[in-house]
Amino acid sequence: MPFVEDGPAPRLEDGWFRWDTPLVAVKREWVDGYRHLNMGYYLVAYDLQTDRLWPHLGLGTALKKAGLGTFAAEAWLDYQREMTEAMPIGAESMVLAADDKRLLVKHRMFHFTEGWTASEHEVLYLCVDLNIRRVTPWPEEVREILAQRATGEPARRLALRRRGT
Repeated sequence: MPFVEDGPAPRLEDGWFRWDTPLVAVKREWVDGYRHLNMGYYLVAYDLQTDRLWPHLGLGTALKKAGLGTFAAEAWLDYQREMTEAMPIGAESMVLAADDKRLLVKHRMFHFTEGWTASEHEVLYLCVDLNIRRVTPWPEEVREILAQRATGEPARRLALRRRGT
């Protein structure tokens, strides 16, 4: 999926990156036999949200041109209320924490016009050298942006740590 570098800019409020436009509407092909958003498509929507967020953290096309990218290492998803076909999905994101190689983000999905929360998603991302497919440190300018944007709010399920520690 392409980064959304030419779309509307978010507002930064209380640590949240917020947009004044919906992310997407629930598509017919995303709905399951129960007539609500299929669980896998929640992740598709959150991936779209990540693509919308990345340029505002220095993680978009410029990072990729430097031969670096982000890989999700761990994710947690909390379903709170169903979304059904054609509902407008709003999404917002918060940087919880970051270190030299890792980034912990929380996304929230909500009904764009009514405001109620449908889901929350925490993701631990790694900075990866795309040429050798190994974890590597963030560029200094990205580290500075992440340090400025990290709220320090505790995650519900994930942590900024190496596996096994």
